[in-house]
Amino acid sequence: MTTNELLLAVETSCDETSVAVVRGGREILTNLISSQIETHEQFGGVVPEIASRKHVETITVIMEQALKEAKVSLRDISAIAVTQGPGLVGSLLVGIVAAKSLAMAYDLPLIGTHHIAGHIYANQLVHELVYPSIALVVSGGHTELVVLEREGMFRIIGRTRDDAVGEAYDKVARALRFPYPGGPYIDRLAQEAEEEIVLPRAWLEQDSYDFSFSGLKSAVLAVINQAKMRGETPMRSALALGFQRSVIDVLVEKALRAVHAEGARQLLLCGGVAANRGLRAALAARCESEGVPLLIPPLSLCTDNAAMIGAAAHLKWKRGEFTSLDMKAEPTFSLEEWSVRV
Repeated sequence: MTTNELLLAVETSCDETSVAVVRGGREILTNLISSQIETHEQFGGVVPEIASRKHVETITVIMEQALKEAKVSLRDISAIAVTQGPGLVGSLLVGIVAAKSLAMAYDLPLIGTHHIAGHIYANQLVHELVYPSIALVVSGGHTELVVLEREGMFRIIGRTRDDAVGEAYDKVARALRFPYPGGPYIDRLAQEAEEEIVLPRAWLEQDSYDFSFSGLKSAVLAVINQAKMRGETPMRSALALGFQRSVIDVLVEKALRAVHAEGARQLLLCGGVAANRGLRAALAARCESEGVPLLIPPLSLCTDNAAMIGAAAHLKWKRGEFTSLDMKAEPTFSLEEWSVRV
């Protein structure tokens, strides 16, 4: 396999419809994203059935536009990559059916791709990866520490036991009466806060790399309820700062501990919550003080997008590991099982 081919990549795991054309797993020719935030914010979160219908309405138009902006045709494409999972099953199916249809019509290889592998390899679109490395994955549905022993080989050493970090941000934001998605509001308020309400840190068992945020969320709700019982207005900025510092302290400490324990040469920050300014700044400062190279994608590649799927799918393309046309959506797809074959 060459390394200069064009992959048409499709991402529809949640509420963004995205199509990209990526050359050689590194160069983005186009990366279009149609967001559904305005639709879902009135419900306070993503409604799966509505998300699926919006993908159906948008996917064909986005595909045509992506090819046009990349100045290529389907006859120039070497393979079709699509998010196979994890994600919302209805949303995944829309992208998979569209990708299968193109693969069949143009006799192109199909590459079912893992969503989290995409977030991790979004870094490769802008940085040079070296191995072994540690990926800290932080998003609305995932909080994981992943060892990349070599290219395309994943080993999860820590994961959330309850809420993902992005989910916890949104739940706390809702309690503080911020609109969906609430994470950016918490981050912004924390940057502006002059006081902090100190909240607990969930370290779990000694040496554990797992995470837990449900107790922290409950602690925030308790502070809000106590203020209401006293007839007071909760100090939103102080709560936002306390919540964010609690989350960041645990994420940073466990990520750096994993880096040293695994002998990693880099730390990769991945996922939608990688856009959080507080987390980016804290990780950068800690990594600089300990001499650990830190890779963070630009904001445009942190949230769900198809270019990251094209980057991850290229790992499979190089090895000729294609997916059969009877591929199914996998809402709970295993990252470790998706690893490339040795």
